[in-house]
Amino acid sequence: MKIICEREPLAAAFQLAASVAPARSPKEILQNVKLTVADNVATFTATDMEVGIRLEMVEGLEVETDGAALLPVARTNAILRESSDEKITIETDDSGVKILGSRSKFRLPGANPDEFPRVVGFDEESYHEIPVRLFRQMVKRTVFATDAESSRYALGGVLLELDGESVLAVGTDGRRLARMQGTGTSVGDHKTTGTSTIVPTRAIQLMERAVSDQDETVQLAARANDLLLRTSRCTIYSRLVEGRYPNWRQVFPQRENASQIDMTVGPLFAALRQAAIVTDQESRGIDFTFADGTLTMEANTAEIGESQVELPIAYDGESVTLTMDHRFVADFCKVLDAESGFILEIETSGSPALLSTEDGYGYVIMPMARDR
Repeated sequence: MKIICEREPLAAAFQLAASVAPARSPKEILQNVKLTVADNVATFTATDMEVGIRLEMVEGLEVETDGAALLPVARTNAILRESSDEKITIETDDSGVKILGSRSKFRLPGANPDEFPRVVGFDEESYHEIPVRLFRQMVKRTVFATDAESSRYALGGVLLELDGESVLAVGTDGRRLARMQGTGTSVGDHKTTGTSTIVPTRAIQLMERAVSDQDETVQLAARANDLLLRTSRCTIYSRLVEGRYPNWRQVFPQRENASQIDMTVGPLFAALRQAAIVTDQESRGIDFTFADGTLTMEANTAEIGESQVELPIAYDGESVTLTMDHRFVADFCKVLDAESGFILEIETSGSPALLSTEDGYGYVIMPMARDR
């Protein structure tokens, strides 16, 4: 095998594939990315046996000889990162793999690429097609609310519900819950069943990173124990999280007497950052008091100090004070543009706050109990 590649697209493709490979594994072969060259296409495959990726590269590629090679992740990444060459040559011989620049030459040991585990392709006839922009929003607006450290394994991933034109993603750690919904297309009557299509946090973040701006849609196929994603240049496979997801719809507030306040992300986030200056890891709660056209945020932490920040709002109801973890409010602000508008729904100091946007995003924050 011998190919000549432009370094930047090569490095980007290799780095994405390499992010799947485990840093440590009893199976040393998994600490490689397999490169297969055929029909003027270079295909990178990697897996940790839970997640797998097949990534094609055509841009900036000259093929002299077809073939296959195993590229050690750590060394190859370092070579591509440190090189300043515009083009890189990769070739194999009986002694291993050579990576050549204009003034550099590296030889790496080469294991047998035929022994590398097969990474499945996308051969499904039944799947959902989702606009790229919506898919990215579904991931970014929910994945931060998952809890990979929880003993409840189902919370360590994003729940996908796909049925007809309805596509929906949910993330929760039990203290807050994020839901993003939109519209897609079912092909071959594809749909998920129940609450078992839970994609591990790490895997769905990889899927979001793998989506290219040049893609208009992504295809998702949910099977009994795994999920497949396909774009124009890659396929990603992931086992699903075992377990049943909580009944998230019971958590989502359905209230008749709640107050709804129109707000803008930027001013809230700016005021929140000021109020949070005197918080610490143990004392994360901030009192949000809504009264007389003003939102007052107050924090009080022993040995650090106190803060009080006011923000004008369109609210003239009875005074209501909620204590919320400032990080949870900040997470909501971070995934939206500063000029985005949203509705903040409150009822009592003991009931959850609901933050929602017009484009299908809803975010529930449970109030904190705080000692005074």
